Amino acid sequence: QVQLVESGGGLVQAGGSLRLSCAASGSIFSNYAMGWFRQAPGKQREFVAAVSWSSINTYYADSVKGRFTISRDNAKNTVYLQMNSLKPEDTAVYYCAASRSRYSSDYYYAWNYDHWGQGTQVTVSS
Repeated sequence: QVQLVESGGGLVQAGGSLRLSCAASGSIFSNYAMGWFRQAPGKQREFVAAVSWSSINTYYADSVKGRFTISRDNAKNTVYLQMNSLKPEDTAVYYCAASRSRYSSDYYYAWNYDHWGQGTQVTVSS
């Protein structure tokens, strides 16, 4: 079992930056690929970014490519999402998630993740 706790959300102006963190406990963190998803009011949860267990491979939604960077520190059991050049449409609750899958094609879909955090709110004002 893995417990995930996100932090780092908040209110920021358009063009600004935030760094989200997700601390994991309860299992071997390096066994899991990690992902970030987000959900805006009235919309479905959508994929943002993912990183393989080894950190070698990263994956991004087209909407955030070039602006967001996912990384992980297996020694600290933590995954990060650095968000730059934020836009009002990035406003959402951001969730981190852990997946046991070894198939990169699985990382884009929420149903392939086994554990979820409670979410952290990110609000970008125009």
